[in-house]
Amino acid sequence: MMTTTQRCFFVMLVGLSLALAATAADKPKPKFQYESGNIRVSLPSADEPRVKIFGPASLMAAAKYLDDGAVCWVREKSCVNCHTTGPYMTERTAWTRQFGKPSDEVLADFVKSVPAEIKPVKESDKNGHKFYAGTFSSVWRALGLAEWDRHLNGKTSEPTERALHDMFARQSANGAFVSHGEVEIPHITTDFELTLQAARAITAAPGWLAGLKDESLLAGVAKMKDWLRTSTPKNDFDRILKLQLAHYLPELVSQRERDAVLALLSSKQHADGGWCIRDMSALDDWHFEISDFVRNLVTNLPDAAKPQSDAYMTSLAIVLLRQSNVPVSDPRIQRGLAWLKGEQRESGRWWMHSLYRGNYHYITYIATVEAMKALDLCGELAAVSADK
Repeated sequence: MMTTTQRCFFVMLVGLSLALAATAADKPKPKFQYESGNIRVSLPSADEPRVKIFGPASLMAAAKYLDDGAVCWVREKSCVNCHTTGPYMTERTAWTRQFGKPSDEVLADFVKSVPAEIKPVKESDKNGHKFYAGTFSSVWRALGLAEWDRHLNGKTSEPTERALHDMFARQSANGAFVSHGEVEIPHITTDFELTLQAARAITAAPGWLAGLKDESLLAGVAKMKDWLRTSTPKNDFDRILKLQLAHYLPELVSQRERDAVLALLSSKQHADGGWCIRDMSALDDWHFEISDFVRNLVTNLPDAAKPQSDAYMTSLAIVLLRQSNVPVSDPRIQRGLAWLKGEQRESGRWWMHSLYRGNYHYITYIATVEAMKALDLCGELAAVSADK
């Protein structure tokens, strides 16, 4: 039996637990997805009406959504992340002719975040999982700056050079860039996905890889290539990303492997023309650790038993097909494009439910970036011009 002291302590714990639960339940729903000054971006919702006419005006609205979200983030949060400023810098930089120059304010924030001096980073350990702190931020920063240089400078800048050095300071001994922390499907999930972003960074920085002479960096690049070529896929998401690896570093993926992955990707297309990210992995295979909160969120979605097509995976599938030189006229792409065009919302964005917290739905931002990239690779942005 419990003593009086133990009973009191137990009652106190129960009361504290109930209070915390009530606080979480009563926590007000955020009013806006992004907010800063006179910029207010409404929360994404499945109920938002779809555009009546898909075309230049709706695409301009999408670009404004991307610009507003990224600017708000650097003003209010000022951290490099995988769901807003990272995708903004990696993709929006390619669409200057259509939508004008991307934000110098976002660029300045990235440059400011690069360490002035590159120092060794100590490896951390969490429940036997070894990683380097800040790896995913470092990779996204290097990639964003490299893509800015590629599309706007034409040469690798000094901050990008430092960012790439900082990225390799966080490379694991096996050559990978290890994902860690709380899972955020799809951009903080598998080590292959994060390492692929690092591979893209070194190929995007103009002339960087061809002119590389630093022995330690050359060794790091070699280890990264070897790991990407030989690592065992964690799930089907890793498998289909082999197509993107073949686009950036074609020597790492055989034609036989590409053909097999293309067949896998094609087999995942839904009858409505779209694809679904949840078809690409069992929930517990996304990450080394899935929290109960994320597990409950995903398994309690209305379509959990039979996941429906979503904007991010449909867009990524089209991107992978185009990067594999599948023609735009291919029925798989045409069906995917038809699905995408029918799903754009009046705000310009493409709705998608968060698979991480389910509040701000930042995956809607990622999905919108990827949708615009898919449309661009299919020639759909050609009718838009910032000069019009």
